[in-house]
Amino acid sequence: MASASPFFRGQPMKFVADAMLGRLARWLRLLGFDVLYCRDIEDRELVRISRAEGRTLLTRDTRLAGSKGLDAPILLRSDDVREQLVQLADRLDPATAAPSGRCDVCNSVLEEVIERDQVRDRVPEHIYRTCTAFTRCPICGRVYWPGTHYRSFRQGVAGILRGRREN
Repeated sequence: MASASPFFRGQPMKFVADAMLGRLARWLRLLGFDVLYCRDIEDRELVRISRAEGRTLLTRDTRLAGSKGLDAPILLRSDDVREQLVQLADRLDPATAAPSGRCDVCNSVLEEVIERDQVRDRVPEHIYRTCTAFTRCPICGRVYWPGTHYRSFRQGVAGILRGRREN
């Protein structure tokens, strides 16, 4: 029988992260996961959002994790983002992530740029000349491309997640 857990395979995974998890929120967004994050949000608002929107709360605060009415909050023990990913690895379902990723700033699903000329004035000239694929945030306009930094990031995170699943 299917579980009502937010980690049931195939169900959309949506998170809300507390103020201590900004870097993790950005990394999860780049991987395509829906993560609400605001540096200046109060605990009661985090709990309200988690309940109202069916988002799993990610926190390092034991008191916040113990708040009544939360459905399976995740208490992260480490302040290191790689160790936080290791702790989350068994719970992340890549099938529920946006394939093109999300904006690491505003959390919007990235859109493929069909005409490269649309981003010519938004990226460095050498990037425009050497890259053939771009994505763009439809809300804040930030442009992304699969450069070496991004590929290294994706490979590193994949290794972290794969290593955890193999243990």
